[in-house]
Amino acid sequence: MFAKEVYNNRRNELALTLRSGILLFMGNEESPINFKDNTYHFRQDSTFLYYFALNEPHLAALIDLDEQKAIVFGDEMSLDDIVWMGRQETLKEKCASVGLDFLQASSELENYLGRARAKGRQIHFLPPYRSENKIRLSQALGLAIDELPGSASITFTKAVIAQRSIKSAEEIHEINQAASISADIHHLIMQTAKPGQTERDLVASIQQAAVASGGQLAYPAIVTTRGQILHNHYYGNTLKEGQLVLNDSGVETALGYAGDLTRTFPVSKKFTTNQKEVYDIVLEAYNQAVKLLSNGVLYLDVHLKACKTLAYGLKDIGLMKGNIDDAVALGAHALFFQCGTGHMMGLDVHDMEDLGEVYVGYTDKLNKNTTQFGLKSLRLAKKLESGYVVTVEPGLYFIPELIDQWGASKQFGDYINYDKLEAFRDFSGIRIEDDFLITPNGHEMLGKHLAMTTDEIEAIRAEAF
Repeated sequence: MFAKEVYNNRRNELALTLRSGILLFMGNEESPINFKDNTYHFRQDSTFLYYFALNEPHLAALIDLDEQKAIVFGDEMSLDDIVWMGRQETLKEKCASVGLDFLQASSELENYLGRARAKGRQIHFLPPYRSENKIRLSQALGLAIDELPGSASITFTKAVIAQRSIKSAEEIHEINQAASISADIHHLIMQTAKPGQTERDLVASIQQAAVASGGQLAYPAIVTTRGQILHNHYYGNTLKEGQLVLNDSGVETALGYAGDLTRTFPVSKKFTTNQKEVYDIVLEAYNQAVKLLSNGVLYLDVHLKACKTLAYGLKDIGLMKGNIDDAVALGAHALFFQCGTGHMMGLDVHDMEDLGEVYVGYTDKLNKNTTQFGLKSLRLAKKLESGYVVTVEPGLYFIPELIDQWGASKQFGDYINYDKLEAFRDFSGIRIEDDFLITPNGHEMLGKHLAMTTDEIEAIRAEAF
């Protein structure tokens, strides 16, 4: 954890934004895989980590704004816990290390909230995403589970997002470390992957390296020869000459901060001519998008710049045609680029997505386009601010089912050359992704440089043979 003062200052800063009532924070519980004591790897709620730094299950906390105190609700280890897990630092000691002087038993949370409700005090809570916490909130607040989303505090949610969005020096150090370790792992995979291996062989190496670094994977690795599937977790395909491997993976540090990188490389020593042409289009879109990153720039404009660059590149190789600006405005490019160019990143790889994309990536004055294919998947559009950490990840994806559907009706026929596209049905997909800190006068890439050009990648691939 960071120094005690970091967490004290975070809680104090938050308290200044909401003048009265109770701010309620629900920690996560352990989730069973197939029976109670066989659980998935525990991951604490990120907002709970941000303000309280207590990385263990069965906890809740609140900040009582009227009484000006923070309280943690949790239980010390029982003798059974000690038998199974060994003696650890006490919960009271852990609380003291992050400036928390008030600790009450778990059972007291409902009593505390009940007394507050009886007095008509306002209880602010964040949108719950875990079933266990939905049940606990329902019982403690007297709300039906389906009432919880609409009852979550928008004011509280916006205050947390505003604070967590601006990364401190300590956080930037952690994210930079996560990105650097992730880059090392990507280099290793690019250097060692061979025809005849399976995707799961590569994933096993990634997982091993992540754990060896002292952390975990920040999200399930996307390692696939079918890169047109945006979130492909199958891992069963065998690498063959002539294919591409898309590796989207990142490490989470011991403190919970994420790295998120993507590279695409050939299974063979070199890219084919078509692969190199498409790869260079994606790389140009990446470069053009990165150039725009700066304080005060709308990320929507970054996204649209990437889209237009991709579309102009596709026109150059004959897959698109006509007025490209019009094509992008109408969404014709989304046949090849169905998602957004990037997202916020920090304690979550998609930072604060549990709090609501409409608040994290948009503003009251900039509403999300929820109907246009492509734009409706853009997670971040609002104006960038110094201290934000964002990804840039343009790509081109050739999805046979989508090509067939659009091609059957000649959708956007004025902008898409379906006849020439037929030769790319089995191309798969390409994505390039890095992580960036927004600075007052521009941006800074986080992590080590990772091979990006086709020449750099081919030089590394030669080492695998």
